[in-house]
Amino acid sequence: MSFRSIILTATALAGIQGTAFAQTSGQTADAPTQTAPGSDQSDSSGDVVVTGIRSSLRNAINVKREANAVVDVITAEDVGKFPDRNVAESLSHIPGVSIDRRFGEGEKVAILGTDPALNRMLLDGHALASADWGGNDNDPSSRTFNYSLLAPELVDRLEVYKSPEPRIEEGSLGGTVIVRTRRPLDLAPNSVFASGGYSYNDRSEKGNVRASGLYSWHNQADNFGFLVAATYDRQSLTRAGVEFFGYERGDERFFQTQKNAKDETLRGADGRPLLIYDAGGQPLLKNTNATVTGGTRQDLANAYLPFGINYAYFQQTRERASVSGTIQYRPADNLTLTLNGLHIDGNYNNYSQSMYTIPGAWTGDVLQTANVSNGTVNSASFGAANSQSSQLDTLVRKTKLKTDNLNFFADWEGDDGAKVSFAGGWSRAVGGRNPEYLFNVQTRLPFSYAFGPKSATVNYVGDPTNPANYFTNPNNNAATIEGRPVIVNGQPLNAAQIGGLDYSVTTDRDIYGGYDATIPVEFGPFTQILLGSRVTDHVNRLDARGINTYMTTSMTADKLGVPTLVTPGGVFDGTGGSGNATQYLNLPDQAVIDILSKAINSPLVNKIGASTRVRETVMASYVQANFDQGGLRGNIGGRLVYTRDQSRYAVTQSNLTNPVPVPTTTTTDYLKFLPSVNLAYSISPQVIVRGAVARVISRPRYEDLAASLSLNNVTLDGGGGNPNLKPYESTNYELTAEWYPRAGSLVAVELFRRDISNYIINTRTNAVYFNTLAGALTTYNINQPINGGKAKVNGALISGQTEIWGGFGIQANYSYQDSSTSSVDTTGAALNLPYLSRHTVNVIPYFESGIFQARLSYNYRSSYFRTIGRLGSREMVAPYSQLDFSAGVNLSKEITLTFNAQNLLDETYYQYNATPDRPTAFYKNGRTYSAAVAVRF
Repeated sequence: MSFRSIILTATALAGIQGTAFAQTSGQTADAPTQTAPGSDQSDSSGDVVVTGIRSSLRNAINVKREANAVVDVITAEDVGKFPDRNVAESLSHIPGVSIDRRFGEGEKVAILGTDPALNRMLLDGHALASADWGGNDNDPSSRTFNYSLLAPELVDRLEVYKSPEPRIEEGSLGGTVIVRTRRPLDLAPNSVFASGGYSYNDRSEKGNVRASGLYSWHNQADNFGFLVAATYDRQSLTRAGVEFFGYERGDERFFQTQKNAKDETLRGADGRPLLIYDAGGQPLLKNTNATVTGGTRQDLANAYLPFGINYAYFQQTRERASVSGTIQYRPADNLTLTLNGLHIDGNYNNYSQSMYTIPGAWTGDVLQTANVSNGTVNSASFGAANSQSSQLDTLVRKTKLKTDNLNFFADWEGDDGAKVSFAGGWSRAVGGRNPEYLFNVQTRLPFSYAFGPKSATVNYVGDPTNPANYFTNPNNNAATIEGRPVIVNGQPLNAAQIGGLDYSVTTDRDIYGGYDATIPVEFGPFTQILLGSRVTDHVNRLDARGINTYMTTSMTADKLGVPTLVTPGGVFDGTGGSGNATQYLNLPDQAVIDILSKAINSPLVNKIGASTRVRETVMASYVQANFDQGGLRGNIGGRLVYTRDQSRYAVTQSNLTNPVPVPTTTTTDYLKFLPSVNLAYSISPQVIVRGAVARVISRPRYEDLAASLSLNNVTLDGGGGNPNLKPYESTNYELTAEWYPRAGSLVAVELFRRDISNYIINTRTNAVYFNTLAGALTTYNINQPINGGKAKVNGALISGQTEIWGGFGIQANYSYQDSSTSSVDTTGAALNLPYLSRHTVNVIPYFESGIFQARLSYNYRSSYFRTIGRLGSREMVAPYSQLDFSAGVNLSKEITLTFNAQNLLDETYYQYNATPDRPTAFYKNGRTYSAAVAVRF
């Protein structure tokens, strides 16, 4: 943890405690307090009414204080006025909640040290179908939700339940996020909100507009009303960075190996190749004229070099539009009928250009120099390649996300407090690549590389911007798709593949129905019995189709008949990437499409081996008893859950030339009882202690339940699922102490533990499959999930907030989290849980007085394990800090002008393989500035 973050957090928390204690003198928590002039209003009774930031924080404190479970809350400051422009960013201010900013803005949230995929988001208490744009490697058919799709203007309140109650839908290991939206009968009639603004990203150097509006009405009888809201947002993202495709030993890449009669490399018991040695006991290099520094040739054989080094240039336009509506009708005073719907359209079109080299596999035989440092080949140079030294991949991805949701609620409440609610709903989400255009060219230019923990340099001997130095694949083979020959003009095609079109569309559909009942009782300490049932039918489907594109004669890029460009100057500035590889040949996105359309294209075929369908049926019932006596309150009960999964996929057989995938269906089911207890004891009117114990489950990703196999024919790795996976199981413990010294102030300490079994871990094995690019059987490193892991997460959180003086106030929290697992990486080292940072800090000072308000948000998280990457690399993310600023001016009672700035520190996102000496990615996303005007009346 950085010294700056330690000092900042300690100072903020000490200041909160001291301020709260000082202001408590002679004052109880319930006593009215005088707040800053100008930002408060008086109602007709003369009482002071707090508005804006402080009102939002006070409301959140009140919800947390009255809850029986361990809950944190964020509330909107006003209709359409949420603290951040992104819901995930707001959630990251909660103690124990963190986000990953690989693409600049937060998309998924980790709660109490658990992977985002193991935590659920419920919209008004029910699940929402989810699909993603297909470019984030941690998004495959997850059960979480992309919060960047959810307009914050639609949100009234966010509730993060860290300890479950039986009434809340199961499926979260760390915590459950419940998003509450507004209802027309809760708002004043003819409520209107409208806003319009403009945002600018200094990395893309592009600006975009943003707009939203809401209208709510109900009649004088207060028994019928409707609400309609719409939002539009557009962002232009430009991300440049350097990526490393894992690390491999130098032995087989640089050195001569012993062969058998079939010219196959002989290997020892450890799987490593047997090298040929000279009389001095040193292994012989393939290029005997190469020189080695920093160690011996044997040291070079034992050292790790980057499998690939990629200069990645990514551009994306994120365009989101949503429309929501709610109708409420109250035919009787005790019966309310609610119908609401939500439609989200997202265009996440993007263009990725990757200039990469694979030093060992492509140019190991022309090695000229190599330097070994701490077991890593941190610099090397190579001569002209015999086949290729580098490759330029261009991917034009068309992605349209669509989410539709419709729900009906019937809520009845009796005079004695009895309640019965019926709910039913449907949601459907579609996303993915539709299509993705892929085209690549190669070059033989000599090159050199050098890298350190936060920098990389690649220099080519020759001009990497000259299209004449690039050529299309020259290797003609019998063309096949999933083992079937490609037929063109009635004849089997013999040609070289240069790319293709991938249509991989994900459809996620959810239907549910159920009831909840509350029965008031007077039985000892028990005051209410809650019970209910719910049935959910969920289908997650990936439909894959594709076109392969070929040429029979290799051509240089200057002969392709399309315009060419060069990577913009300065786009890699600040990323740590340097050398003439920062400017290389670029193709306009339309040029990629044109090249493919003019080449030889196979028919559009359904890819059976890449298509999957998982149908999940869940039936759950619960009983919950609420109690309250003598300062002790809470609930106890359990949830009985039956789950049935049917997975449809196709098996690709190994060790076969041109295998045809075999369709397969696997069905599994399980029954789980999930008991829980929540206790809250008021030691005094200002102090509450809480304790909770619960048994929880989290189901595997849908993609992990489908056993289809995907192979990368360049990096020679792949992945598959496992339809027999069982759910994660955990016993969760929570213990908190909360001090409410005065209105608007809170100091809290929280201890938690997650004792996880059936943890899903990834195993890697080598297997031989047919490489359609090379036209030969090839060894791949295959990743597959299995159950069997165990994990423990322990943590301590301290948080506080208070109104100081003169309109100033502050929020701050610090989270310490640690874990132990039975999972190990390829070196045998124990793995941490994904997305768990040991230290997380939030410090948020604010000012609100008169017509002006301002807030500064500082967030820090220490390094964390993200995923197992290529070649079994342990992908770690370096410590990351984010500083955001927002300000607003009330030009009148109805009109507000706001300004926001995100990522003021212009942080670089660093990723490395286990140790910083082996980097795997540097990314730069830039700062975003926005201004808006809002009208409310």
